Amino acid sequence: MDEALLRSLTPTVISILVRRGADFAAAEDAVQEALIEAVRGWPDHPPRDPQGWLVTVAWRKFLDAARADASRRHREARVEGEPVPGPGETVDDTLQLYFLCAHPSLTPASAVALTLRAVGGLTTRQIAQAYLVPEATMAQRISRAKRTVSGVRFDQPGDVATVLRVLYLVFNEGYSGDVDLAGEAIRLTRRLAAEIDHEEVAGLLALMLLHHARRPARMGPGGRLVPLAEQDRGLWDTRMIAEGVDVLQAALARDRLGEFQAQAAIAALHADARTAEETDWVQIVEWYDELVRLTGSPVARLNRAVAVGEADGPRAGLAALAELDPALPRHTAVAAYLHERDGDPATAARLYAEAARSAPSLAECEHLMRQAARLNTRPRD
Repeated sequence: MDEALLRSLTPTVISILVRRGADFAAAEDAVQEALIEAVRGWPDHPPRDPQGWLVTVAWRKFLDAARADASRRHREARVEGEPVPGPGETVDDTLQLYFLCAHPSLTPASAVALTLRAVGGLTTRQIAQAYLVPEATMAQRISRAKRTVSGVRFDQPGDVATVLRVLYLVFNEGYSGDVDLAGEAIRLTRRLAAEIDHEEVAGLLALMLLHHARRPARMGPGGRLVPLAEQDRGLWDTRMIAEGVDVLQAALARDRLGEFQAQAAIAALHADARTAEETDWVQIVEWYDELVRLTGSPVARLNRAVAVGEADGPRAGLAALAELDPALPRHTAVAAYLHERDGDPATAARLYAEAARSAPSLAECEHLMRQAARLNTRPRD
C-alpha cells in the first residue's frame, strides 16, 4: 500500500468533489471514507487509475451521506429532543410506510433492506454492515426488492416481525452514531406499542430505552468512545432505565419469550449493576444462552463469549470464541480483550492493532489503537 500516493492524491480528490458541488467539510469526510476503503482493498486489488478510483468512490460516499442527511433533517423537522415516555403522536404516516415497505411479496430480509434504504434513510453500506454482507451484495438485494414491488399494489401491509427488525436496525445505527435516528426509532416503537399488544414490541421498546439511557456516558472528551465498564454510571438516565425495566417485566410476565425480550433482559442486568464489578455475569450468560437458542445469531454467540470470559474466566471465554468464525466483525477485538485479561499483553496489543484496521467507525478504530498503544508502552514484567 503506497500511503504517500494516497496522501498526495487527497487534496486533488477533495478539490474535484468541491467543484462537483460538495461543500469542503462533506468532501473531506467522503474522501476519508474512500481512503479507508482503499487501505482495505488496494493491497489485493490495486486500481489502474488510483485518482479516478478515489474520485468515484468518494463521490458515491458523498451522495450516500447527502441522502441520509436529507432523510434525517426531514425526521428532525417532526421530532425534537429526547424521546419522552408515553404513546407517540397519532398523526404520522411513517409507521404505516414501514408496514407497506414490508410487503408480503418480499422476503423478510429484502423487506428490511428496502425499508431501511427507502424510509429509514440508511446508506447501502450501513445496511450491509448490519447484515454482515458485502456492500455490493446488499445493493443487489435492494435493487431486486425495488423491482419486485414496482408493479404491485401496496394494499397488503407486512408483518410485525419484519417491522420490528427494521426499527431495531435503525435504532442500532442511531445508537452507534446519530442520536436523532435512535430517538426516531424509539418514537416509532412507542407508537407501535400503543397500537399493538405484542410482547416482542414491548421487548424491543424496553431494549431501546435501556440502551439509550446510557447514551450520555458513551462518549468522552473529543468524541472518545468509553467502554461500558468504564462509563460514569451517574450519567445514565435513571428515569429511562426504570421505564425500560417496567416495560420488560410486563412483557416477560406473558411467558412468550422472544429475542428482543432476551436482549432487553441482558441490558437490564447491566443497568442494575451499580458498578461494573457488581455485574451479574452468570445471569447474563444464561440470557445469552436463551438468545442463541432463539436466533442462532453469530453476533449473540460472540457477545456470549465475552460474558463467559467474565463469568468463568478468560480461558473459558477464549474457548467459546474459538468455536466462532474469525471473520466475524469484532471477533479480533474480543480476542484481544480476552488475551489481555488472560495476562498476555503482547498478543492482546497485536490483536487490538489488527482489530483497529477493520473497525466499522473512526471512534472505535481510535479506541482500539489506544488500547494497543497502552499495552505496547506498558513495562514488561
